[in-house]
Amino acid sequence: MKPALHLLEAHQRALRACRLCPNMHRPPIVGAPVQSRVLLVGQAPGDKEPALGRPFAWTAGKQLFKWFLPLGLDEEQFRARVYIAAACRCFPGKNPKGGDRVPSPEELLNCRPWLEREIELLEPALILPVGRVAIEQFLPARPLVEQIGAMQFVTRGKRRIDVIPLPHPSGASTWPRAEPGKTLTARALALIGEHPAWRALTSA
Repeated sequence: MKPALHLLEAHQRALRACRLCPNMHRPPIVGAPVQSRVLLVGQAPGDKEPALGRPFAWTAGKQLFKWFLPLGLDEEQFRARVYIAAACRCFPGKNPKGGDRVPSPEELLNCRPWLEREIELLEPALILPVGRVAIEQFLPARPLVEQIGAMQFVTRGKRRIDVIPLPHPSGASTWPRAEPGKTLTARALALIGEHPAWRALTSA
């Protein structure tokens, strides 16, 4: 059963008003209120997403949507059929040593209830965590070679939810483009393409 759209919209209005983390760069970024059984969870927005107003709007997004195109959805279709969430919804700022700052444990904890509420509302059959920070919201911390390329699961109450982790598609990361990451990423994408929840999306 799909969640009532007005509940998702109310959730997102409250999320946009969140001001819990003083070191985060507002506003919180949210995707469309899609009533989907597939939930994609990123790490945190980059510096371009606040201006563009949607998650995965820049370089990492281009690569992410390239991964899904052979599975039957282009970017527009993906955004219309998959709910896009994140471990943190605000841009964390830059790391003085280069790249974006990794959200602190406290910031991740502050943002966690938004993600849990989305899982409660959507009752997803499939979660796709993208990148180490997102993966560790669901699965124990382990090297990516032990996480990517296999389907795992989490439980919420009496419900079992399949989890297929993906590496981060950032251009700064060579992991998905070098072995064994390249092969493991392809294996993960094949598992997604075969999953009943994904096949339901692409046949709609």
